Amino acid sequence: MVERRRREGRPRFFTRRKVCNFCVDKIRQVDYKDVNRLRRYLSEWSKIDSRRKSGTCSRHQRQLSDAVKRARHLALLPFTADHIRTANS
Repeated sequence: MVERRRREGRPRFFTRRKVCNFCVDKIRQVDYKDVNRLRRYLSEWSKIDSRRKSGTCSRHQRQLSDAVKRARHLALLPFTADHIRTANS
């Protein structure tokens, strides 16, 4: 964390930049069958997280969205949170 002083004397903090987990794991292609990994990039309402929130690079974010859509079409992932609630009860 880098600290710099402003004119007012308060320190200014910079947050650490997020790193793409797919790049770190050296995954070239995001697989729609890897449901556990895809689930990490879905919100509690089963929406795909943005790049800003998840930290993925643009290339993997595009692949991720296609993989999630494919997995939903094949019923590997739910479309909405209502599907999760009705399945558990």
